[in-house]
Amino acid sequence: MFGVLASLAPSAAAADLLAELKARGTLRIALEGSYPPFNFLHAKTGQPAGYDVDVARLVAGRLGVRPEFVTTEWAAILPGLAAGKYDVIVSQVGITAQREQAFDFSRPYTYSYPQLIVRRNDRASYASLNDLKGRTVGVGQGSVFEQQARAVPGIVVRSYPATPENLQDLAFGRIDAALNDSLMAAYLLKHSALPIKAGARVGAAERMGIAMRKGNPELKAALDRILLDAGADGSLKALSMKWFGMDASRPPP
Repeated sequence: MFGVLASLAPSAAAADLLAELKARGTLRIALEGSYPPFNFLHAKTGQPAGYDVDVARLVAGRLGVRPEFVTTEWAAILPGLAAGKYDVIVSQVGITAQREQAFDFSRPYTYSYPQLIVRRNDRASYASLNDLKGRTVGVGQGSVFEQQARAVPGIVVRSYPATPENLQDLAFGRIDAALNDSLMAAYLLKHSALPIKAGARVGAAERMGIAMRKGNPELKAALDRILLDAGADGSLKALSMKWFGMDASRPPP
C-alpha cells in the first residue's frame, strides 16, 4: 500500500472542500470501526463510539456541520479518501513522510507508542523487535506497525484486516506477538477477556492526525485551528482522560 501512496494523490481541487461541506451541512468521516478504544461500533446501539468518534464530533460541531460516519477496512481507508468516498479520516492515521506525499494532515491530536502485545503465559522476553527474529508477529494490514515489523529482517509478519482477528490468533498461539498501539494495549488489559498482556514499547512516539486530500488549504487551516483551540481549552484532554485515563493529546515529556 505504501509504495503506491504517491499515485493516490489527487490533483488540486477546483474549490476548497471546506465551502462544499458547509453548503452540504455534513462532514463525511471515515473510521475503521473495529479499533477500540479509538473507534468501534457500540455493542448495544451499533453506533460508532470511541476517542476518534468523540474528536470527530467535536470537530464537526465546531465547523457547524453534522458528522456522517463511514466504516471501512483499514487497508482500504486511504485509497477511499483519495477516491473521494469521504472528506476526512479520523481513525488514528499516523503522520509519516510517505503519507504526506499523498495527503494533507491536521496538527496531531494523539501521541502514542508502538507496543508489543503477548500472551499472558508467555515466558519469553521481547525487549525490542530484534528479539522477535524467527518469530511471527501480527500487525494491521497497511499500518505503520506493519512497516516497522517488516523493516526487521528475520521477523515473519502476518497482516490482518482488523485488530480482533489479530489478537485472537495471538491468544490461540497462531502468532508469537502482536504489534499495535500502546493506548489500545492499555485499554485491552482492562476490557478484553483474552489471555494477553502488554509487552515492551518498541519505538518512538507516533503522531496521529486527521487525513484529508491535498488541495484544500482552507479545510486544513480550519481543522488545525479547531484542534489548537480544543487543546488550549482542555476539550481534547478531557476526551483523552475519558478513554485512556491520561492526556495523550500532547507530546510525551
